[in-house]
Amino acid sequence: MPDVVFSVDQARSMRDQAVPGHNRWHPDIPPAVTVRPGQSIRVECREWTDGQIGNNDSANDVRDVDLTHAHMLSGPIYVEGAEPGDLLVVDILDLGPVPQEVGDVPGQGWGYTGIFAKANGGGFLTDRFPDAYKAIWDFAGQKCTSRHLPGVEFTGITHPGLFGTAPSPELLARWNAREQALIDTDPERVPALALPPLEENTLGGTATGDTLAAIARDGARTVPARENGGNHDIKNFTRGSRVFYPVHVPGALFSGGDLHFSQGDGEITFCGAIEMGGFIDFHVDLIKGGMETYAVTTNPILMPGNVEPRYSEFVTFIGIGVDHGSDTQLYNDATMAYRNACLNAVAYLEKFGYSGAQAYLLLGAAPIEGRVSGVVDIPNACCSLYLPTAIFDFDIRPTASGPVRADRGSCAVSS
Repeated sequence: MPDVVFSVDQARSMRDQAVPGHNRWHPDIPPAVTVRPGQSIRVECREWTDGQIGNNDSANDVRDVDLTHAHMLSGPIYVEGAEPGDLLVVDILDLGPVPQEVGDVPGQGWGYTGIFAKANGGGFLTDRFPDAYKAIWDFAGQKCTSRHLPGVEFTGITHPGLFGTAPSPELLARWNAREQALIDTDPERVPALALPPLEENTLGGTATGDTLAAIARDGARTVPARENGGNHDIKNFTRGSRVFYPVHVPGALFSGGDLHFSQGDGEITFCGAIEMGGFIDFHVDLIKGGMETYAVTTNPILMPGNVEPRYSEFVTFIGIGVDHGSDTQLYNDATMAYRNACLNAVAYLEKFGYSGAQAYLLLGAAPIEGRVSGVVDIPNACCSLYLPTAIFDFDIRPTASGPVRADRGSCAVSS
């Protein structure tokens, strides 16, 4: 049994735990625990919004979610002997929802997928879906179903959305400078181009006084992935995976959370995975001087686990780098190409009776495969989205007789 090094009482806010976690990246957040290389550990996690989303049929909670609290990270974990320039080797041994608990908090037998409102973060297709929506998923072993998306069942690829090491003071300053420079190019944009440091609702672990004030003033928000790892949202970062994280500060100060029961490539609704609290077991080790040895200078290296569900038949949707709304040709724009592949899949699923919002939620949560299929045939990048046919209890393949349209219910909507 791994050593439980960070425990969470799911009935309490992360702020009220015996040892609170944190929601900013900063080198001065005090370590919550010290571990040694070669140790196997268990980290318990709170759902990323700290329990703001409920198991109900309204998306008002998604519409009104306060993102200043995000993300709820467990840690930091100080690794003995870790020094800047090393690689922290992390093996995922196991992870899942809150064990043997059913309750009101995500991870206690259920999770959710949300489409964030454009005015509050938005998503990949926010111009087409500017309002908030939600789907609740019930867990049954490794599988899940949703009353908001009838006709669908699939096996989840459980994984953490977010883990990483603390930045050095110099690296943190670079993050803040370059992201502010981007914001300055269009400071009134909705949604914003980036999220700068924000003192409101900063959680700095056990820090107090001037240290907590500095974390609040300069701490980086946890929404994007960066050089330390962070919010990668890689669906194949699951059991059996090995990750090599750059170490930027003594002890590495390893933290994370944002556990997912399942997710499609891209997590396209922003809150696109099936979000939950739960646990994750790690084995930790070090490669001394590994950053220089393996030229790992900007981002971690991942060796994915081999436990994903094996779907063999797909309907695949293709997108190219053209803005079809204005018929504007873009140059090698893979983001637009994947956006178009997603929109093509949404339009297709609508023919079977799903609403556009239901289809969008499904693509965020189900184990779809997104691929950059071509970036050399100018001017059009080509991306593809592979939708497994076996997750539906009806046939979605094109036939001469046409799609079987039915009443597919409704997702949760905001008022």
